[in-house]
Order: sequence, then structure tokens, then C-alpha cells
Amino acid sequence: MRSEQKRVVIVGSGNVATSVALGLREECELVQVYSRHIENAQALASKVGCADATDDLRRLVADADVYMVSVTDDAIGEVVASVPDNGALWLHTSGSVPVSALAGARQRCGVMWPMQSFSKSMPVSMADVHVFVEGNNEATTAQVAEFAGMLSRNVTVADSAKRKRLHVASVFACNFANHMWTLAAEVLEESGLSFDALLPLIRTTVEKLEHLRPLESQTGPAARGDEKVMRGHMELLTGDKREIYAMLSRSIRESQRKTEDNGKNRV
Repeated sequence: MRSEQKRVVIVGSGNVATSVALGLREECELVQVYSRHIENAQALASKVGCADATDDLRRLVADADVYMVSVTDDAIGEVVASVPDNGALWLHTSGSVPVSALAGARQRCGVMWPMQSFSKSMPVSMADVHVFVEGNNEATTAQVAEFAGMLSRNVTVADSAKRKRLHVASVFACNFANHMWTLAAEVLEESGLSFDALLPLIRTTVEKLEHLRPLESQTGPAARGDEKVMRGHMELLTGDKREIYAMLSRSIRESQRKTEDNGKNRV
């Protein structure tokens, strides 16, 4: 072990905690993993080569340099209230919880939020993930940014208000988009068709965003204003799918009209 390595405690064992721990294990000494369920703490500790796992917050190692709190948003305050301040750097990994959730109980604290969708079964390269950081003061922010640089090459300082907006945008871009794919799969399954047929289309749609703004890459009947095609689609749908199709089509059409109007005004 190199003397300059940070001693890090991972508080949590879920998707984010697992990905962060895997990303840090080569750069830091992971000295302990905590989870409410000891079997989960032991599983993650084994995966990242950590010798100590616990399900008791009272047994947290007291002399680590950094404590990464990667638990549910509602549990962050509970964790911090259960452990005395030891002067170390305490970080949470939530995009929607402000730094003030830690600031009242810690001298040195901050946020290190990786904006990514994580699953234990599908590890991602943390070096490419955009990580947004904040500290409870300027000096701590610099320390958080330096530490985050061990995890990712894409580190940006963003205060709580900016992170909240980024989090909302990520819900639209990731969670809502994934739900649209869920509905698409249901539409296909009703006729015995496979979702795999859509994968090339989805890949191309995402790849275009490397070169075009989302509004510029929009295609389809709503973008064209093709009412006949849209009416035909609506006849196939019922319930929520019908309402969602109509609402999104109106939104797409309105965005296209604004673009067209702006173009006319520039001429």
C-alpha cells in the first residue's frame, strides 16, 4: 500500500456504492464496508478486497480519511446522526440531497454525485462518468474535487441547486426514456413481436446525439405533423399508452412549431 492512499469507508452496498467502491479500489485503501444487512456488506467487501464488513454503525472505523455515504436519500441523515464527527471528509452520493444534509453535523463534508444509471450486474467504467461535486466551503470543495478525480476524469463543481436541475434532467433522459422502452416492449409483446427489433433503432437514436442536439435529431409523425399516421397509432392504443402518446405528440409538435417560427423570424 502506498502511504498517500486514502483510507476509505463505504457506507452502503447498493448499486451506487458498489460501482463507486469498484472504481476506487485501485486508488484507495477500502478499509470497511457497512450495510444494514451484514450479508450485503460482506458480499461487497469480498468483491473489492476489503477485510472488514459490518452492519453496526457504532462499529465504523474511526480513523479513515473519507466516508462515502451511498444509501437511500432518506437514510443519509440517519447515518450521519448515528456517528460522531471525527474530522474526516464525509461525502454523500445523492444528486437531489443538498450538501446541508451533512453540513450541520460535519466539519468537512460534501457531495460526490456520479450522474449515471448503475446496476450491480452491469459494471460501468467510472472513469467516463460525469461526477458533480460540492463541499461545505471552498477549501473542502477543492478536496472533494481532488478525491473525485481518483474515480473519474470528468469532474465538475456544481452546487445543490445545479445538481437538482441536473437530477431532473437525468430523470427525463434516463428514467422516462427507459419507461418509454418498457411501453414499446408491451406494445410489441401484444402481437408476439420481440423488443430486439427496436435495438438498432435505439442505438442509432442515441448515437445521433453525439453530433446533433436532441431537437435537431427529432423525427417521426409528430415532428412532421402527420395527423393521419398519429390517428392510426392512437386507434391501436388504450389507457395510459394512448394518453402518453397524445401528450408526447403534442409536446413534440409544439417544439417543432417553435423551431419553425424561430427560423421564419430569422429570415
